[in-house]
Amino acid sequence: MNGEGHLIAALDTTDLDTARAWAAAISPHCGLFKLGLEFFLANGAAGFRAIAGRPIFLDLKLHDIPNTVAGAVRAVLPLTPHMLTLHAAGGPAMITAARQAAEAAGDTRPLLLAVTVLTSLDDAALTATGVVGTPAEQALRLGRMALAAGADGLVCSPLEVAMLRVALGPGPKLVVPGIRPAGAAVGDQARVMTPRAAVAAGADWIVVGRPITGAADPATAAAAIAADLA
Repeated sequence: MNGEGHLIAALDTTDLDTARAWAAAISPHCGLFKLGLEFFLANGAAGFRAIAGRPIFLDLKLHDIPNTVAGAVRAVLPLTPHMLTLHAAGGPAMITAARQAAEAAGDTRPLLLAVTVLTSLDDAALTATGVVGTPAEQALRLGRMALAAGADGLVCSPLEVAMLRVALGPGPKLVVPGIRPAGAAVGDQARVMTPRAAVAAGADWIVVGRPITGAADPATAAAAIAADLA
């Protein structure tokens, strides 16, 4: 896979024109675009369809009772996202229901990615939620459960990706946010890694947002990351 093939550019904004401008500039340097809650709640399906140039990673982090999540999956299938996220913490029945709903799309169904432990959570924050153990232990516990229930892959911190790759083997797709090029501001991310280090550790795709879209020249910033991964 070439450098841009590993890179998912996060278009995190509520403004459709801004997202479209970013997409046009960044498209030659990335494999997918990520549209998340911020964008999708503001612009909906019409906004999704307005973003052209690359397949879409729809990062909605679905987390509800199985019937509701299955219905949400069916609702987005007409958009044909390449990947769709749900929280592993929703449990095996929820993940299985999502997979069964996604199967209705046949060959165009999205890859279902289960979010393990958010990159904004460190040990203390995870403990505050009632979880016993480290983020790495929780990520492996949730990851194994989610894959057994029908997820195609996981979203995990870069600090857990090497451990998960060794423990789970080459099959599961591993998508890694919390990526910061050397010298970039960490922001609200607690567990981060550089792009090249994350891919070397076993990430199939890395997700980069603010270091690209917050740059003076987003296209140059994206191209530099892709070149570093090549």
